[in-house]
Amino acid sequence: MRKTAKIVYTAITVSVALILSYVETLIPINFGIPGIKIGLANVVTVTVLYLFGKKSAVCVCALRIILSSLLFGTMLSFIYSASGAAFSLLGMILLKKTGKFGTVGVSAAGGILHNMGQLVAAVLVTQTPKIAYYIPVLVISGTLTGVFIGMISSLLIQRLPKSAKFISLDKK
Repeated sequence: MRKTAKIVYTAITVSVALILSYVETLIPINFGIPGIKIGLANVVTVTVLYLFGKKSAVCVCALRIILSSLLFGTMLSFIYSASGAAFSLLGMILLKKTGKFGTVGVSAAGGILHNMGQLVAAVLVTQTPKIAYYIPVLVISGTLTGVFIGMISSLLIQRLPKSAKFISLDKK
């Protein structure tokens, strides 16, 4: 039963993350700065990290990135998404592990690190180090969106059924 439940929860969370990724493309929010998004799918990543553990979060995030790149994106969008997610997830996992940061703080750091990961990818892809001047804008936007995502994730973590919390790829 437990293995089946893990598969079901993983499929559901990947599906919700994919839907949120797609919905975000339909929202006509323009921050006036290229590349800045709310990152709604990260609500799922942060929530899964706290409820199901780091292995589940990595699995769900990786599946979402692969599937959304295949369905809606390009190889370039895959590179940017994967690099942002790698930086973000690693940072969030490490900060959560310290126990010194709450969900909102971990998510805000994740937002900043996601943007930094994408910036590193952009510098490598374009061979243009001058785009590093974009860092202050990315730190501000990553903080704001990360706090927003963290607040929503905190609410979900509190409200999801306690029975869902036993599912984790981290535990055997």
